[in-house]
Amino acid sequence: MRATFTLGRMAGVRIGVHWSVVLIFGLIAFGLARGRLAAAYPHRPEAAYWAAGLIAAVVFFGSLLAHELAHAIVARRNGVDVDDIVLWLLGGAARLKSEASHPAAELRIAGVGPLVSLVLGGVFVLAAWLLRLASAPGLVVEVVAWLAVINVLLAVFNAVPAAPLDGGRLLRAFLWWRTGDRLKATAGATAAGRVFGWLLVLLGIVLFLYGGSFGGLWLSLVGWFLIAAATAEGRQAQIRGVLAGVAVRQAMTPEPVTALPGLTVAAFVSGLSVRQRHSAFPVARDDGTPVGLLTSEDAGRLHGERAEEAAVEEVMVPLSEVTVVAPQDPLADLLPRMEPGARNRVLVVEEGKAVGILSPSDVSRTVAWLMDTAPRRGSGGGSRG
Repeated sequence: MRATFTLGRMAGVRIGVHWSVVLIFGLIAFGLARGRLAAAYPHRPEAAYWAAGLIAAVVFFGSLLAHELAHAIVARRNGVDVDDIVLWLLGGAARLKSEASHPAAELRIAGVGPLVSLVLGGVFVLAAWLLRLASAPGLVVEVVAWLAVINVLLAVFNAVPAAPLDGGRLLRAFLWWRTGDRLKATAGATAAGRVFGWLLVLLGIVLFLYGGSFGGLWLSLVGWFLIAAATAEGRQAQIRGVLAGVAVRQAMTPEPVTALPGLTVAAFVSGLSVRQRHSAFPVARDDGTPVGLLTSEDAGRLHGERAEEAAVEEVMVPLSEVTVVAPQDPLADLLPRMEPGARNRVLVVEEGKAVGILSPSDVSRTVAWLMDTAPRRGSGGGSRG
């Protein structure tokens, strides 16, 4: 899930927001203002309901951010780099650049999120109690009480032992510790995730058909998301197993065509042959130092005089927003960060020079080749023995 826009950085981690947050933010504010708050404390000014609902929605997303930041901070302390945190329709996600090196680290990284949500729930419970004792306005007490309940529910739901939830990570850590096989542990956690997802889908359908509850549709949507995410996680784990021991240099496109930052877009495009018309090109200075990435999509937006005048450096993706790796880096560690789209190409840099470029199709071809040749390579090894 890519962020639509970036809020900034917290604790050194980039914080992004997907456009779908607007939808859930509005649903929370509307549901509280027109539902729970109005029912609990009728005959208040309409503006008071909406103000309380909006504040509750903001604090709720702050709680989600705290949950994900906890994952990110503990991950970094356990040697796992963090790409960013993205808040979206169904919560948030801390995207890790690699996986934990051992089950204990996996346990710490996964467990801290629900723990933070549970602690926040306790803090809001205490705050609601103190506010009630102090005879604070009813709407304020109700909002704080709602935040207490929602954080506890968030902790409990995330602790369910089913991928891709935090509980699924905890289950994987346990299975990994018991079996010593991370791939088998992931398969077990993803299977549990699919089962749990289908249970939510069926429960949601029953609630909708027999209870007329539109909340049932939302429950089914969450279940369907869990099924899809667990399936994708399991597939990625299988691919990681196939790519074990494979370096980036074995899959990258070497010696890619590069663009000079000061060259006009039109001049660069016109100088390409048909065979060189790829979807992305490294941008490098005369000495080979990379400074960004030019995509055919960005170049294609320029027409006429604009294309004749605009320099490559004006439209390129800056290097700070491009994933950069070394040729000897493990290819499997890149999988969580690779997404479709030319802007998501990976630059391969060695000794300060761009020596290759990597796309999801390069990885797919490598996986297909390894799977096709694995039996033959295995049988060949047997005959030599």
